[in-house]
Amino acid sequence: MSQIVIDLKKGARINLAKKAPTLKRVRLELGWEPNTTSTGTTHDLDVTTFGLSDHRAADGTVTRTIRSQDYVVFYGNKQSLDGALVHSGDNLTGAGDKDVKEFVVVDLTTIAADIAELSVIVTIHDAIARKQNFGQISKSFIRLVNDETNEVVAKSDLEEDFSVETALQFGSLYRNEDGEWVFKLIGTGYEQGLDAFVRIYGGTPT
Repeated sequence: MSQIVIDLKKGARINLAKKAPTLKRVRLELGWEPNTTSTGTTHDLDVTTFGLSDHRAADGTVTRTIRSQDYVVFYGNKQSLDGALVHSGDNLTGAGDKDVKEFVVVDLTTIAADIAELSVIVTIHDAIARKQNFGQISKSFIRLVNDETNEVVAKSDLEEDFSVETALQFGSLYRNEDGEWVFKLIGTGYEQGLDAFVRIYGGTPT
């Protein structure tokens, strides 16, 4: 039987329980290529995954914030303590695999029960000082891969042209009302760095 790969567009969702019911570990592969524009310094893009939980205030208001610093997984914290999230490590130059630059493996069978969402953010290291932005990056993509079989479940080429943005939210992996994992392609750019996302998600920048 031939493999069916879902091609996601911005805003699209895929219910992994329905489209890939045997999936236990999903590998979120991310790639990009610098344009020919030179800033005098190599573009160093960093992938960070934020593990978020729902917190209910006394007035009933629910906010989604970082479960713990352990669930902020990036080159400086390559694995959550429970092993549910594993980062491939920092790719300083974009060298290596001609397609995939960095990836995060998510074990859906061992992830903490109170994790409601995993937000996948890509930022440009020291973007302001280096005068770099996502307008100088092309061919950005994300692939959802079965880590056990290497089969691609879904993919997307982010076709939007960015200009001044220094961060990009590639997507969100979250639980729906039935507890099933759903991936949403976001592809939205922001003029801010990683510390700003830490604050947005209720954490304290280091």
